[in-house]
Amino acid sequence: MCKALGHPARLAILRYLAERRGTCTCGEIVGQLPLAQSTVSQHLKVLREAGLVAGEVEPPRVCYCLNEQALEALKRAVAAL
Repeated sequence: MCKALGHPARLAILRYLAERRGTCTCGEIVGQLPLAQSTVSQHLKVLREAGLVAGEVEPPRVCYCLNEQALEALKRAVAAL
């Protein structure tokens, strides 16, 4: 999880999802960042693999949201250091 948080674009994606408090598509995230769609998709993939973001397939799109349980577990782990 910490490795996934090591890129500023991924932190920006997480902040945007936190502000939305719901789901949004990759296209909506692309509209908020100065990055290409393919770059945002790659960062979302890393965040999903780390368990920080969940994605639900709603053809033809994937809707993304924060994985609140994973973020809470990460907060507890960092606080325990």
